[in-house]
Amino acid sequence: MALQARALVSSGWLAEAVKAQRKMRILDTSWYLPKLRRNAKSEFKKRQIPGAAFFDIDQCCDKTSPLDHMLPSEDVFADYVGNLGIEKDTHVVVYDASDFGAFSAPRVWWMFRVFGHSAVSLLNGGLRTWEREGLPVSDRHVRPKPAEFKASLNRSWVKTYEDILDNLETNKFQVVDARPTGRFRGLDPEPRDNTEPGHIPSSVSMPFNSFLSPSGHFLPQEGLRALFSRAGVDLGRPICVSCGSAVTACHVALAAHECGHPGVYVYDGGWSEWYTRAVPEHVISEGRGKHL
Repeated sequence: MALQARALVSSGWLAEAVKAQRKMRILDTSWYLPKLRRNAKSEFKKRQIPGAAFFDIDQCCDKTSPLDHMLPSEDVFADYVGNLGIEKDTHVVVYDASDFGAFSAPRVWWMFRVFGHSAVSLLNGGLRTWEREGLPVSDRHVRPKPAEFKASLNRSWVKTYEDILDNLETNKFQVVDARPTGRFRGLDPEPRDNTEPGHIPSSVSMPFNSFLSPSGHFLPQEGLRALFSRAGVDLGRPICVSCGSAVTACHVALAAHECGHPGVYVYDGGWSEWYTRAVPEHVISEGRGKHL
């Protein structure tokens, strides 16, 4: 039976687990939109949780796709993760150094789960909280000893453009968009060139940062349930999440998991793909929309 782990762990728990020398691999999964001009890898080299390795979502991806950091094949994921010293019985703990407390780490949490590794947790509050609580950081990186990892992709959790298009007619699942409200409505610009803001017909706006408290922690379960309820999202029905390129969409996946949802689908192409491929009437916008 596969090892299970709770989705969220505290800084205190992680500090104790490191002391107890549990079979664990800590991963800094930081990634930033280019406009922020932050280099996640160089920041990691200067400041990391002791013993952490760096997980680069722009390297562990499908490099044949024209879209950013799409899911890799099982073999590519297994090879990448194995080189980080992760085996089937390794408890993986992911975090990022974002000012939000969590930005890219939920994506990597979901990636491990979609590839069949459920012994994965997210450091609640991220590096921001770890440092605020006075816990140590290091600039000394120890290269992990490679291990063997087997990946098994749960294809039912990954939705394509065609799946989303078909769902406009069938309404088999609810579509939740995690981008900021202004981009969803079509009023604020997209961070990528040649893409106008807007949203998929009938999708629901739940900005990723709404799931986080001012301290950068995920809200408690009752707070998360209230968010879904206010947005009109039924946790008893299938949910598919989307954002610009399927990174912050995974905040919704983690929040739904915390509320007992069996498994959220992710539209991996996200708005980047939808805007490129959709006909103008399928780009809902209060701004410019899409013109032929």
